[in-house]
Amino acid sequence: MTTNRQNGSLYTNIQQQIATIEFGHPASNSFPSELLARLAKEFISVGKNDAVSVIILKSEGDKAFCAGASFDELVAISNLEEGKQFFSGFANVINAMRTCGKLIIGSVQGKTVGGGVGLAAACDYILATENAAIKLSEFTIGIGPFVIEPAVTRKIGVSGTAELTLDATNWKNAYWAKEKGLYAKVFESQKELDEEVALLSEKLASYNPVALSEMKKALWQGTENWDALLTERATISGQLVLSEFTKKALSKFKK
Repeated sequence: MTTNRQNGSLYTNIQQQIATIEFGHPASNSFPSELLARLAKEFISVGKNDAVSVIILKSEGDKAFCAGASFDELVAISNLEEGKQFFSGFANVINAMRTCGKLIIGSVQGKTVGGGVGLAAACDYILATENAAIKLSEFTIGIGPFVIEPAVTRKIGVSGTAELTLDATNWKNAYWAKEKGLYAKVFESQKELDEEVALLSEKLASYNPVALSEMKKALWQGTENWDALLTERATISGQLVLSEFTKKALSKFKK
């Protein structure tokens, strides 16, 4: 099932202490600002729910996992405040995932670009399929992956982030992402992926929820400054998107 709603869809299903958060959008599961805001709120709300021990994050369909932020909204940015707001979308989601108090398992079934790579990197453990290639193409439109960089670097190191960012036109395959530490395991089919995600989440949900929550805190130690850091990064991107260089690059892409 894939949504055809312009602002996308977001559903949460809670069963046996496992919350499955599923997002979707007709444009390759990309995120308009409204959907990002809903997702950030959802992580905060589910994080406070005592009936939940573990969260699964997944997207609709069997193709792209996430195409990043809405291209139409990006093109429409006309001033710094709008730019900062737009780029704060993923900053708020990453911070909500970081602080929500529940371990998050990412189920990545397909290609992931830009902000989607940041979303994946903010999960605590990712299972993926062979189709889950990744790309950071921001340089090609005159901006950079500034907001998501801390999350990506935390997972794959400075050299991995540099390789991904500087090689902006090429996809890195799922096995590259696994080797670098973004994915824990890679499966041949979506069926295998779904089975493994279910199995892992059931195991985690059977463990002491306080131990899981304390482990989450331990894993994210040293990121306490991210509220301020990611907001600063959103400002950098907001300034870049207003530059002549970026406006020209975006108009080419639009055509």
